[in-house]
Amino acid sequence: MVHGHSLLHVVASLLILGLSGATKKEAVKNNSGVKPAGQCGTWVKEGDGGLFTSPNYPSKYPPEVECVYIIEAPPRLCIDLFFDERYSIEPSWECKFDNIEVRDGPFGFSPIIGRYCGQTIPPFIRSSGRYLWIKFVSDAELEAIGFSANYNFTADPDFGDLGVPQPLPFCEFDMGGPEGIVESHQITRDGKALATEAVDCKWFIRAPPRSKIYLRFLDYEMQNSNECKRNFVAVYDGSASVEDLKNKFCSTVANDVMLVSTTGVIRMWADQGSRRSRFRILFTTFQEPPCEADAFFCHSNMCINNTLVCNGIQNCVYPWDENHCKEKRKANILDNLNNTNGTIIGVTCCIVLILLIVSVIVQIKQPRKKYILRREDFDPTMFQEVFEPPHYELCTLRSATHATAASADLVDLAEDFENYHALRRSSSRCVHDHHCGFASNPGSAHLSQLSLSGRGSRGNLSTREALLTDLPPQPVRPLLPSVATGNRRSILVMKHSYSQEAADNGCDLDDDLEEVPTTSHRLSRHEKAVQRSVSIDFQ
Repeated sequence: MVHGHSLLHVVASLLILGLSGATKKEAVKNNSGVKPAGQCGTWVKEGDGGLFTSPNYPSKYPPEVECVYIIEAPPRLCIDLFFDERYSIEPSWECKFDNIEVRDGPFGFSPIIGRYCGQTIPPFIRSSGRYLWIKFVSDAELEAIGFSANYNFTADPDFGDLGVPQPLPFCEFDMGGPEGIVESHQITRDGKALATEAVDCKWFIRAPPRSKIYLRFLDYEMQNSNECKRNFVAVYDGSASVEDLKNKFCSTVANDVMLVSTTGVIRMWADQGSRRSRFRILFTTFQEPPCEADAFFCHSNMCINNTLVCNGIQNCVYPWDENHCKEKRKANILDNLNNTNGTIIGVTCCIVLILLIVSVIVQIKQPRKKYILRREDFDPTMFQEVFEPPHYELCTLRSATHATAASADLVDLAEDFENYHALRRSSSRCVHDHHCGFASNPGSAHLSQLSLSGRGSRGNLSTREALLTDLPPQPVRPLLPSVATGNRRSILVMKHSYSQEAADNGCDLDDDLEEVPTTSHRLSRHEKAVQRSVSIDFQ
């Protein structure tokens, strides 16, 4: 019996060694794995499937054990799982104690397929995709022999119309350093695969000892979002084995990832119809505090290399390394300005501004160009108040050579002023009484009535002229002695005339009409000027 048992152990050992050799041989084709490795029974990997068992199978499994088995199939394949008939796990209500749990996917939060225990063999299981996640748990009491499971890879029905997949090109990259960029563009740029081929590429990032890796997505887009069978980006922490899978992104959003080991793996899978999927990741190696002398503290438990500070790229979780970087960034035009250049520019700007203000003021204060309207071109409709401006003649009383001629001119001048005051409005009557003393003249009332009744009416001009001719001649006041002397003044008189005789008195109307008053306030100003000039000469 002893020899029989010894022979049995030898055969079992050889079988295990042979299976181990097969595992190493097919390790590249079968990426399945278990955690913790070496403590969860036997795992045999083959190109088209494999076998795994609970610890110590077919003997009783140890207490307080937790093992996670993750099976990964090649692209466009799924997994079929079978349990051996020699199966026994401690029974319990709803399998709350010892149990084996199977999920459809690579993570512990993937959809659950079932939780099994007792003596009943679990049913046949087929995954919906490339992964199965299996966990075996035992408590501190009542152990049993456990389980043995076989799996194989079969064609995924979702890709049945595409036929047998073509062999995938070898696509791996090795990267290192304090920082670096991992991007999907490297696949075609480095000639790893054509733009029409399906790819399954891996980027291995090596960090220095006692370091960790921070991954920040700069760009991410999946051509077929939420179709993880067709395209995804996966992140592994420690190795490319499925048990080290950290995150898997195939939707519209990808989050930053913090790896705790010195090796990180980024994997991209895209079939022929998903090659426009892309990503771009910045990796930064860091250490935990306390920071060394040549390191920069990021205020988020990160110590990065000093060469990464103010390099224009955010290497910390928060942009501490890019704050206050004016003195280290590339100098621009503003940085090259010194005090002298700034002073010159400021003075020039001030001068230009002052000249601009002066030009605006000059334009505002500059008088507008006057337009002289001839009588035949005058259009009364241009004004809101319809009126015809009175006609003024500019005449000059020149010095007389003889005393008799001077007296005759002065008599005519007195008559003109008396007629002018008679035709004035109500306000002109006061001026007439002050200078000429017409208050005692019987014709004054008649003239006043005439001026009030026919004021401003051109239709009464003939009547006015007739009345003026019927008036008795008025006495002429004696002239001042200064008039009889040779030093006579030239008096500027504004002669008012509504008749045609004014145009025949020798004054050219068109030549002397340089500034014709067009408003009532100008007429009043000219009348006041005549009064002042007359008062000066008669005093």
